[in-house]
Formats: sequence, C-alpha cells, structure tokens
Amino acid sequence: MIRLLPLLFIGLTLFIGLFLSAFSQIPTVHRNAQIENMIGEISKDSLEQYMNRLVGFGTRNSLSQDQADRGIEASRQYVLSIFEDFGKASGGRLSAEIDYFIQPADGRRVDKDTRMGNVMATLKGTDPADDRIFLVSAHIDTRVSDVMNTESDSPGANDDGSGVVAVMEMVRIMSKSSFPATIIFTLVSGEEQGLLGAAHLAQKAKAEGWNLAAMINNDMIGNSASNGTNLRDNTRLRVFSEGIPLAETEQMEVIRRATNGENDSKSRQLARYIKETGERYVDHLEIKLVYRNDRYMRGGDHTPFCMEGFTAVRLCEYNENYYQQHQDIREEDGALYGDLAEHIDYEYLRKNTAVNLGVLASLASAPSVPQEVALDLSPAAVNITNINHTLLKWKAPAQGTAKGYYVLMRETSSSVWEKKFYTEDTYIRLPYSKDNYFFAVQAVGESGAESLAVFPQPVR
Repeated sequence: MIRLLPLLFIGLTLFIGLFLSAFSQIPTVHRNAQIENMIGEISKDSLEQYMNRLVGFGTRNSLSQDQADRGIEASRQYVLSIFEDFGKASGGRLSAEIDYFIQPADGRRVDKDTRMGNVMATLKGTDPADDRIFLVSAHIDTRVSDVMNTESDSPGANDDGSGVVAVMEMVRIMSKSSFPATIIFTLVSGEEQGLLGAAHLAQKAKAEGWNLAAMINNDMIGNSASNGTNLRDNTRLRVFSEGIPLAETEQMEVIRRATNGENDSKSRQLARYIKETGERYVDHLEIKLVYRNDRYMRGGDHTPFCMEGFTAVRLCEYNENYYQQHQDIREEDGALYGDLAEHIDYEYLRKNTAVNLGVLASLASAPSVPQEVALDLSPAAVNITNINHTLLKWKAPAQGTAKGYYVLMRETSSSVWEKKFYTEDTYIRLPYSKDNYFFAVQAVGESGAESLAVFPQPVR
C-alpha cells in the first residue's frame, strides 16, 4: 500500500495538469461594454410596434400611387418622420432624407416612368480624418403574386418588413452614441422590380467616390418556420457572400489564381467577421456562412454593390416559408398564404437585429484595415532554413490608431479562422508553412475593436 502512494500522487498530478491544460484552451468571450449595452436596448415591443404600423399601409408596391395613408410613399414618409425624431436626440449627428430618383419604364417590371426613393439616415462619424462609411440596408417595398399588382394588400411583414424594422431599431439606439466612422442606414425601394433602389445607390456611391468599407443587406430576417419541411429554428442565421468578386479585374484574377484566394474575397472576410462578432454578442445564435452571393439563382440588394466593386453581403433567415413570400393573401387547400405580421418570430428578429448592431458598432469603432498586407517571398525572407515559415508584413491603417494587430490563420479546408496571433509590430514570422495554411491581418484599436481582415498579396 505504501508503495502505491507515489504512483497515486503521480497519477493525480498528471490528471490535474491535463485538466488545467484543457481548461486553459477554452476560448474567452470578450464583449465591449458599450456595444453590449446597446444590444440590451433592442426591444421586441419596438420591433412589433414598427411592424404593425408598416403593414398598416396596405401595399408598399413601388408602383403604387401616392395616398395619404396607403402605398409606398406614405410608408416612406412614416419612416422618415421616425428617423427625424431620432435625429432630435442625437446631438446633431443624425440626419435623414429621402433620396428620390426617376426610374424609366423598362417594359418589364416598370410600366411607366416612376419616382422612387430610398429613405436614408446618416449617423456622421466624429473623426474628421475618417471618411469611411458603413452601410446597412433593407428594402421597404413589397409585392403579391403579380409583381405589377399595385392595388391588393401586400403587407410584406417578413419580406422585407423584418429588415426595415431592424434598421429602424438600430437607428433608435445607435443615434444616441458616437463612432469615429460614418454609418448610413438605408431603406431602398424597387427591390421587387429588379433591385432598382440599391442599384441607384451603389452607382451613386461609386460616382461620388464614397469610401464605402462594407455594406450589409438585411432581407427576410424575421421568420423561423419553413413550409414543406415544417422546420422551426430561431438559432441560425445565414450570411451570403461572393467568392470570386463580380467586379474582378484581370489583375485581381491573376493574383487570385496564384494564391488560390477564391475563398478570401473582401466580402467573404466581412462574412467571417459577422460570424465571429455576431456569435460573440448574441447568445443562442449560430451564424452560418453560405459560400455563394445569394440563394440559388437569386439575388438581393447587396448584389449591385458587389457589381460596383464594394464589399457587400446578405443576411437572411435560415429557413424560408414560400407560402409567405410574394403571395396573394388567401387560404388554399388548407394552407394559409400571405406575408402577414402574425408570422413574425420577434425573438428571432431581435437576435438578428443584435447581430447587425454589434457588427456595425464594432466596425465603426475600429481603425481601418492594415495597408499593403504582404506575404514576403523575397530571398531574404525565404531560404533553406526557414522555407517552412511564413513572413507577413503590413503598414498601419489609414484611419484611426492601431494598438496592435491580429494575424489570423486557418487550414485551407476550414471556412473560418482558427488561430489568432497578436503583435504590436507591423510584421510577424510564424513557424507555419504557407503551403498548408491561409493567413490574414486585422488591426485592433485601443478599445479592442477589430477591423476587417485583409488577405495578403505575395511580394518578392
């Protein structure tokens, strides 16, 4: 028995050591207190109040005629008045307007020249040297089975009233805070007629030279039950992102092919950022990365921004209910059709609104991305003794101050970043082969807010 004591002691010591080692590898969730408090202000009652008023306009078809309390223009004026009220409590930081434009008849979904308008609220950044813009969007227009039907009730509660009220709630909360960069909250028209409002805004941003750092499109984020499969799930949210950029140039193609960077576009980095940040701040929600620009053979308001070369993604519920999309309100063969407010899952909508708010607040608080991020292949960097190492170099951000940097790493088969290395230098040499891993670099501000990640370019 006495001889067994040393063995028992050794065994207990090993057990404790293994336990502590495993415990030390558990990732720690760090939440910014200001962002967490803003997310805590999101109210299901507010979301429902906005929704009931929104669907009360009957139809919001982009071609509907102007009426005092019905149709697309009445709904735009309602949202504008809400934004203007929020602006009064913003200390002059928030301004609101409707950006009108004339959409010519196209013989397809626009039967005559039509005035359309995007409702916009701009929360001006506090840093005069920071011209970055972060844009969050939803579409205010609706449709029934016939996209040209301007008379029938088309409440559009989920498509896309859910996105509209989420943006309204974000404006209510975020307008009371300040951020170095500018945030624009936009409700576009003409989505159901062919992404017209989004295309107008994307072209305007390009023509006016906006430093548009990221665009997030919210389209159908309030339904948690699917038809057909009868699945119900309010714990998952999809984010769609392009791989090969729609606006890819020949030079971009050459670099992409050389680096196998087809899974590391700027939009894809934004999608990964949304996943990491959203899951950091929102409990009981998993962000699912869907590696396509949108649903199969379909599109959304982020697509025109991608076509203009901007970084843009779409957020969308995990399960869709096609009985409630683009349908006349009716009962047929025992099934209820129509996009009614009674189908909205407001807890799910609250969580998805929180994802948007957390991501926007983080991005607008962080410094801009590191510049000239490079993977060094020069003879001085790569020789026989360190060929299995990876040397990354970069320059400080153009806007904001970086306290340090995260160098991100993942295996080539992984969809998300798996390791983060922190440094306060503008270079790092890692004992991991560039053949086996992908890398990226993001800046970290004084508050801990992180920029988007930048995929390195090879330099010799």
